[in-house]
Amino acid sequence: MTATAEPEIGRARLRKEDARLITGQTTWTDNLQLHGMLHMAVLRSPVAHARITGIDVSRATSMPGVAVVLTGEDFAAEQGSLPCAWPITEDMKAPPAPAMAVDQVNFAGEAVALVIADSAYHAADALEAIDVDYDELPVVLDMEEALRDNDLVHPDLGTNKCATWIFDSAEAGVGTNVEDEIASAEVVIERTFKQQRLIPAFMEPRSVVVDTTAGMFTVWSATQIPHILRWMLSAVTGISEHKLRVIAPDVGGGFGGKLQVTPEELLCLLVARRMGRPVKWTESRTESMLSAHHGRDQIQKITLSARRDGTVTGLKVELLADMGAYLRLVTPGVPILGAFMFNSIYKFAAYRFVCTNVFTNKVPTDAYRGAGRPEATFAIERMMDELAVELGVEPMKIREMNWIRHEEFPFDTVAGLTYDSGNYEAATARAMELFGYEEMREEQARRRSSGDVVQLGIGISTYTEMCGLAPSRVLGALRYAAGGWETASIRMLPTGKVEVITGTSPHGQGHETVWSQIVADKLGVPFDDVEVLHGDTATSHKGMDSYGSRSLAVGGTALVHAADKVLAKARTLAAHMMECDEADVEFASGSFSVRGTSTARSLGDVVLAAHVAHDLPEGMEPGMDADATFDPDNFSFPHGTHLCATEVDTETGMVRISRYVAVDDVGTVMNPLIVDGQVHGGLAQGIAQALYEEATHDEMGTLTSATLADYLVPCAADLPAFLTDRTTTPATSNPLGAKGVGEAGTIASTPAVVNSVLDALRHLGVRDIEMPMSPERVWTALQGRPDEGAGEVAAGGLGSIDAQGGQS
Repeated sequence: MTATAEPEIGRARLRKEDARLITGQTTWTDNLQLHGMLHMAVLRSPVAHARITGIDVSRATSMPGVAVVLTGEDFAAEQGSLPCAWPITEDMKAPPAPAMAVDQVNFAGEAVALVIADSAYHAADALEAIDVDYDELPVVLDMEEALRDNDLVHPDLGTNKCATWIFDSAEAGVGTNVEDEIASAEVVIERTFKQQRLIPAFMEPRSVVVDTTAGMFTVWSATQIPHILRWMLSAVTGISEHKLRVIAPDVGGGFGGKLQVTPEELLCLLVARRMGRPVKWTESRTESMLSAHHGRDQIQKITLSARRDGTVTGLKVELLADMGAYLRLVTPGVPILGAFMFNSIYKFAAYRFVCTNVFTNKVPTDAYRGAGRPEATFAIERMMDELAVELGVEPMKIREMNWIRHEEFPFDTVAGLTYDSGNYEAATARAMELFGYEEMREEQARRRSSGDVVQLGIGISTYTEMCGLAPSRVLGALRYAAGGWETASIRMLPTGKVEVITGTSPHGQGHETVWSQIVADKLGVPFDDVEVLHGDTATSHKGMDSYGSRSLAVGGTALVHAADKVLAKARTLAAHMMECDEADVEFASGSFSVRGTSTARSLGDVVLAAHVAHDLPEGMEPGMDADATFDPDNFSFPHGTHLCATEVDTETGMVRISRYVAVDDVGTVMNPLIVDGQVHGGLAQGIAQALYEEATHDEMGTLTSATLADYLVPCAADLPAFLTDRTTTPATSNPLGAKGVGEAGTIASTPAVVNSVLDALRHLGVRDIEMPMSPERVWTALQGRPDEGAGEVAAGGLGSIDAQGGQS
C-alpha cells in the first residue's frame, strides 16, 4: 500500500465505470441469456377507460413458440396490489392497483394479457392474435373537471379526489397568517401556471429477468431501487424476503423513472414462479412511453403579496396534481416535496400551501428528476419576475432585496426548514460577471429600439433545493413508509486492497469513481486499489438506494463513518505493534507513526497483522472491516444562479438560447468533472421542459406523443454551449460538506428559459406562454397581442411606475 500522490477529493478524475459502459463491456439486463428462458410480452389496452367484457386467447395460444397466454383472471388471486409507500393523509383514497387489469382498464397502456413464448419475436407476434372486448366508459382527463365528480375513474371511491394536503405557516408556528398578509398588502399578484406532463425518456428501456431455482428467486431489473424493490416484491407476493435476490446491473439512466415497483417486475416474478423457468421482459420505446410512469402535470395558482417597495410578505400556493389512474410508489408525495421549496431563497412572513391530488384516466405520475422541487422553483421564479414587472423594478434587484443574506445562515424558513449554509450574493455576482449582464441588457435595449425582428430576452433563476432526501424522522412525520438512512461497508483485504459495499445504487452518477476517491483520501490508499460493489442485495444486503440527490450526502457520509471505524481499530493495533500508547499514534498518507520518532507501520502492514491474527491486543477480533449507517438530522441545500439569454424570432416564433450561465453552490465538490456532467445533463432536461417536451392525449385519453417522433427530446445540436462555474459554502449536515447536484440543473433551468422568452416579448404585449414554448405557441402568442392596458415596457423587460405605483 502506498499513499496517493495528491488528494483525491476535488480531483477531476475520469470515471472508472466509463470504460466498460462506452465500449459495451458490461451486461445490461436485456443482455442476460439464461438456459431455458422464456420471453414475456404484454398486451396493453388501447382505450383509457372501459370494462373488459371478454378476452379470447385461443388463436394466440396455438401460435408458434407460445408456451402460455395469461390474463388478469389468471393472476387475480395472487397479484395483489402494487405498493404506494406514501399515504400523505389519513383519509387518502388509494384504489387497488393490480399489475394486470382483471375486469376494468383505467388508462390506455394498462396491461390486459401476457404472452409467454420461446422468443421475444414469437411473443410479440402472438399479441396480435388476442381479441379483447371493451365496454367503454366516460374518460376523465381534465383535473378541474374531474373534481366535479360527474364521471369517476374509480366508482368505488365515490370521488376523483385522492387527498388534500395542507401546510400553513401560522398553524405551524413558523410564520404569520397568509390571508392577513394578503388583505393588508399594497400589491397582490395572482397567476396560474401549468406544469405539463413529462415522460422520463431514459436511454435504456426498462427490462426484467427473473430466475427461479430450488425455491430461490433472482430478479435482475433496470431499477434505481434494488433494496426497496426486494422489500416490496416480498410484501406483495408473500415470497419470503430471504428467498428473493434483486440485482440492478449497470442501469442506463433513470431520472426517477426507475424509482418504481413496476407491474412488469411483479408479473415476471409471478410468471417465473408459475412456470418454474426463467422469464425476461424488455419494453419497446413506445411501450415505455405508454406505460412507465410520467412526471409533473400540475396546475399552480399562486398568490403573492408585497409592499410597494418590493418587499414580499405573503405567499399562497394552491395546486392541483394529476395522479393518473393509480398511485404508484411515491405518487401522492411528489407534489408534497415541493411544499417546502415554494418560498425558495426569499424571506416571506407568511405561507400557505394546499395541494389537491386528483385521479384521471392517464398513466400514473411519480418521481421525475427534481420531484416537486422544479415545480416549486418554476412558480416562485416566475412570480418574482411578475412582481418586478408590476413594480417596475429590475428583476435581479427584486430578488436581491428579498433573499436570505449570507450572514443570516442558518436560517429558519417560513416553510419550517432550516437552511444551514449558503451565499446567494456570491453565486449571483459570479453568474452576472460570466454572463456579461449589463452588456446583455444594453444589447437588448438596442434591439428593441431598432425594432429588430429577433428580440433578445434575459431570464433569471436564483434557486435553492432540498437534497439528501433522508432524515428518517422527517420522512416519518410526513407519513412516508420507509426511512432515509444509508449504509456502507469497508472490507480491508489481506493483500492491501479495499472493497467498498454501498447501499446506494447508481445509474449513471459515477459512484464507483467518487466512492473510490473518498476512501483513497480517508485511508491513504491508491485510487485504483479501491473496488466499489453495489446494486446486488446478496452483496449489499441493506440500503435505501439512489434518488433525491441523496447518494453522496447520505451514502457518502456512511462511507466516511465506516472508514473512521477502520482507522480507529487500525490505530489500536498499530499502537500494539509499535509498543506505544495509542494517544501517541499519528496517521497520515496511509501510514501510522509514533509522534516524535521514526517508528512507523503502513496501513497495509496493520491490515495484514489483523488478518493473520498472530498477535492482537486482548479482546480484538481478527480482520479490519467496518460497517456504518448514517441518518442525517437535516437535508442539504444547494443553490445557485442561472442566467439565460434567448433570441426570439418574432416572425416565426423560433426560440434560440444564445447564452447560458450556471453558477451552482453544491457544497464541497468531490469530482468537478462529474459535477459538470450532472449539471449539463440537468440543464438539458430543464431546458427540454421549457421548450420541447410534453406528453399529450386526445379526447379519448390516447397518448398522442408515444414515440420520439412526437415527444421531442432535444439532442446535443438543440442545446447551447453551457458556461458553468461554482461557489462553495460547505454543508454543515454532513462531514463531507456535500450538498447534492443531480437535480440542480433541472430545477434551475426551466424558469430561467421561460423568464427569458417572456422578457424578450413583454414589450410586445405577451404576458405568458404555456410550456413547452414551441415556435407555434410563441407565434400564436405574438398574434394575440396585448391585453388592454399593457402599455409600453422599457429595456430589461420592465415598465416604469407612476407615483401611485401603477404600471404606466
